[in-house]
Amino acid sequence: MTLVDQFSAYSQWRADAARAVARLRQWLSRNELGDVQADLRLQYVLDRLRDDKLTVAFVAEFSRGKSELINAIFFSGHGDRVLPSSAGRTTMCPTELQWTPGARAEIRMLPIRSRATHASVSELKQFPEEWMVLRLDAESLTDLQQAFARVGETERVSSELATRLGFDIDEKGETGLKPGADGMVEIPSWRHAVIQFPHPLLEQGLVVLDTPGLNAIGAEPELTLSLLPNAHAVLFVLAADTGVTQSDMAVWREYVQGGQSRRKGRLVVLNKIDGLWDGLRDAAQIDAEIARQVSSVAETLEVPEATVFPVSAQKGLVGRISGDAALVERSRLGELERALAEDLLPTKQEIVRESALSEINDLASQTDTLLGARLASLREQLQELTDLRGKNQSVIEYMMRKIRSEKTEFEQGLQKYYAVRSVFSTLTNNLLGHLGMDTLRDETRRTREAMLESTFTKGLRQAMESFFQSLRGNLSRSADEIAEITHMLDSMYKRFSVEHGLKLAAPEAFSTLRYERELDRLESAFNRQINSALALVTTEKHTLTQKFFETVAVEARRTFEVANRDVEQWLRAVMSPLETQVREYQLQLKRRLESVKRIHQATDTLEERVAELEQAEAAAFAQLAELKEIAGDIRAAMGAPVQAGTAADIAQGRAA
Repeated sequence: MTLVDQFSAYSQWRADAARAVARLRQWLSRNELGDVQADLRLQYVLDRLRDDKLTVAFVAEFSRGKSELINAIFFSGHGDRVLPSSAGRTTMCPTELQWTPGARAEIRMLPIRSRATHASVSELKQFPEEWMVLRLDAESLTDLQQAFARVGETERVSSELATRLGFDIDEKGETGLKPGADGMVEIPSWRHAVIQFPHPLLEQGLVVLDTPGLNAIGAEPELTLSLLPNAHAVLFVLAADTGVTQSDMAVWREYVQGGQSRRKGRLVVLNKIDGLWDGLRDAAQIDAEIARQVSSVAETLEVPEATVFPVSAQKGLVGRISGDAALVERSRLGELERALAEDLLPTKQEIVRESALSEINDLASQTDTLLGARLASLREQLQELTDLRGKNQSVIEYMMRKIRSEKTEFEQGLQKYYAVRSVFSTLTNNLLGHLGMDTLRDETRRTREAMLESTFTKGLRQAMESFFQSLRGNLSRSADEIAEITHMLDSMYKRFSVEHGLKLAAPEAFSTLRYERELDRLESAFNRQINSALALVTTEKHTLTQKFFETVAVEARRTFEVANRDVEQWLRAVMSPLETQVREYQLQLKRRLESVKRIHQATDTLEERVAELEQAEAAAFAQLAELKEIAGDIRAAMGAPVQAGTAADIAQGRAA
């Protein structure tokens, strides 16, 4: 299968899974078995399945053939290069290639001077007026080439302005931009570009992130703190004729691997192997030389040789455009594409599958338990009414008193339930207070004030480090609240299970570890890029403060936004089973009492009521079977094994 075929299959998988989940949602609504919380959880699953994106980032120093590699993999069908790939720098700012259904073909470019606004790229994406927008003619190759070439535009500015815009200046040009004889430096004209382009892969959710070289990467910290770490795959491109240079190593350590524990999805591309096709060596000698290069690169970067892919992007592109299958085969481009598909897509699919099935299994289990409890109650009522056949009024009155007694006892238990609800509400407010955005904004404001008031480097460092300490403290207090909520609900679940026969499993656990790890990663990047002795001494206080809040504070906010969303989802999930079963138990008690009352008033209704209950029992059996079928269809659509042993099986076994 080609890469397009692989992505098509993945897109089809998401669509099939979404249809199966939507069927469950409609079934719950039609049978009045769901509630608002269940509907919200299913909507979350559907949103993730339908709007899922896969980001592949290409990272390299300039002149490594990165843009040519993108052309070869994604744009050979256009019959020519789409992205410019001439000698020297062609990509001067981070560029996202994507497609949103219903969008128009266009290129949006954010002027480099927007860095002076102190706003992040993600924030500025919310304000279209800040971007220059050019319409694209997706059918015109010339129009596409001209539009894509604009990403590489530069301008010359003073060293002072370049510094204010976040660029490092170095007279030798080793660690920053080198000023010309006139003191001016060349900087990108654009800070970020987003290209909406109707390409088969992009239409299926792929996002290609093309990054600039080392100096430009360092000028946009959001790229290194957010875009690259969150990419599902990163292709680090080297040139076979240069190997791993000092600047390559800097990019690898600082931006590809820096502070990240996740290594999966990080592939190394050794490009330009056609430079070894000199006509003086035979195929075996060339293969041996490539193998030595691969081994050397793997050893230098400390990665398995299996993750290093030697290719010739230029020959692969030419071969595909000219229809030369032998040249494409010799370029080894297919091996890289297979690895990309086999590594990226299954990993991403597994993440989406696990997340979706976790929600689906939980909701199906709750519904299964609810139907099982309803069936047990119907059988109990049937037994009660069957026992009343031929009995006198005194027996029926005794039955009424018995049910009223159970109802009174349950209502007394409800007082404890309402008390728990009250405590749950208080603890929830405390938890969301620790994780809430208001608390984060207050801490951000205090940190900014402390940094601006600091006279010495020590004060700046203490203010920034205190920011991380405060966030960790909030996470720690949140973990304590979560533990208390879990313990309280566990006790209440057990009480209702023992005293009233409700079928309640222990509440699902929740951990803040993932957010703590994200703060660890963020602090590691902060220590490398901002909290170093050199940066603190050589960077003006206002610039350092601006850099801290444009990058670290923005990423911290994203982390806490995700934590808020996840916690709210968990709170709904752990409270919903108890609420649902309490409502169901109340309803069944009410129905039992009404049935006996009706029979007490007119004994000829006994057989009618028995018939009604038998019909209701049959309906409950049918619903259990339907639920099992729908849950099985969802698991089948997602490629997961079908589970057994549900209440439907148990109920059917009892019926037999």
